[in-house]
Amino acid sequence: MSRSGTILLVEDNPDDVELTLMAFKESKSANDIVVVGDGEEALRYLLADSSSNMAESSPLPEVVLLDLKLPKIDGLQVLRRLRADPRTRRLPVVVLTSSKEDKDIQMSYDLGANSFVRKPVDFAQFTEAIRQLSSYWLVLNESAS
Repeated sequence: MSRSGTILLVEDNPDDVELTLMAFKESKSANDIVVVGDGEEALRYLLADSSSNMAESSPLPEVVLLDLKLPKIDGLQVLRRLRADPRTRRLPVVVLTSSKEDKDIQMSYDLGANSFVRKPVDFAQFTEAIRQLSSYWLVLNESAS
């Protein structure tokens, strides 16, 4: 049984958003999924800043699914900022991307990603990947509060 926390999906491609939401539905995840379309919006959602208190008023998600190729602020910069902030330093971040670049894998882990997952092209494989991510991060994993 999964925790009822929120999943933050940081993804700019509407087709990938739709595919991910369908995969979560198919895997019978009961978690709320918040979608933001760029790195700037992700940081605004997760971190308190001078222009918004959104982050202070809402609890952190259980896990962040972070694409790397994002407009405004890329995923690696988002990860760097999350790990620099005491409130989000331990927040589980799974890089979920289509990148096949070894440097992206290395840099993601160097910056503190908890996991790096390539998006499978096949929907059945993608759904299985989402099911496994959900099972691990929302059921098995003990998060630091």
